Amino acid sequence: MVDRRDSVPSRWTLHGLNNGTIFRATYRGVGALPPWASHFLGRATTWLAWRLLPDTRAAIADNLRALFPGESQTTLERRARIMLRAYADDVVDFIRALQASEEELRTLFEYLPSEAEPFFRELDKGRGMIIVSGHYGNWEAGGIFLRRITGLPVAVVAMPEPDPEVDRVRQEIRQLIGVDTIHVGQSLDTALQIRRRIEQNGIVAFLMDRPIGRDRVEVDFLGRRAFFLRTPVLMAFMTGAPLMPCFTERAGDSRFVARAGEPIIVRRDRPRDEAIQAAAQAFADQLAARVAAHPQYWYHFYRYWEHDGHEAVGR
Repeated sequence: MVDRRDSVPSRWTLHGLNNGTIFRATYRGVGALPPWASHFLGRATTWLAWRLLPDTRAAIADNLRALFPGESQTTLERRARIMLRAYADDVVDFIRALQASEEELRTLFEYLPSEAEPFFRELDKGRGMIIVSGHYGNWEAGGIFLRRITGLPVAVVAMPEPDPEVDRVRQEIRQLIGVDTIHVGQSLDTALQIRRRIEQNGIVAFLMDRPIGRDRVEVDFLGRRAFFLRTPVLMAFMTGAPLMPCFTERAGDSRFVARAGEPIIVRRDRPRDEAIQAAAQAFADQLAARVAAHPQYWYHFYRYWEHDGHEAVGR
């Protein structure tokens, strides 16, 4: 488990797009402006970021090289601009969804029973559920979908943001929609809180594609060696709860669809480390498939492959 000695690596947030001033201004601005104006300003701001933050632009291009190894740096940096625009649109629509009426919400989300069926089938078994996703698509909007459309309780396991203002706004947002936050490293009983919710047939959600300190498990991701978060898989092993991959993707202008992946059961009849690695790899494969299908929604703004031991397989 992550403990107090582990912290959010500063490189995750040094890209200039995640500081308190920008975050608070965006939150307030979207609430005050009509949708077209919010999207226009969001796209203009991220276009400026693409022009004025060359390190961020180059970092995104470097990340995408795993998907497009034959493309030039110029072409990859054009893809970075598309990604930043998609990110701006996702942020705007997420904030709009926070303030939307019930009727408006149903225009923001496409509810496909066929996509949700595996999710509810597993939850009906009474073992609780561990939702796992990555920094892909509009994962925060997925929390709105769970609370306001399906009515299911959910707790998000997260590290506190390095910027206190960003952390305050994120907590305000989660409280607004009724999503609880379990802060890693703030309490010695974090693992007990997670386990208690699962045993009460609750839902606990993790973003799994960034390890924190020693909390890591090795996987092959997009053909490269990477490390994902180990804790959610360990909790699944300990409790018997399934890992449920979930991805919230754009389905058109200001519309989203929440997709449930294939449930992953962590085998308890195998050695623990072997079972954890196999389950983590199963999630990595599902996330890789979504990223390959929609690379513009894979939101890492630092050099993902140059940190935490990520590297090309066979190098």
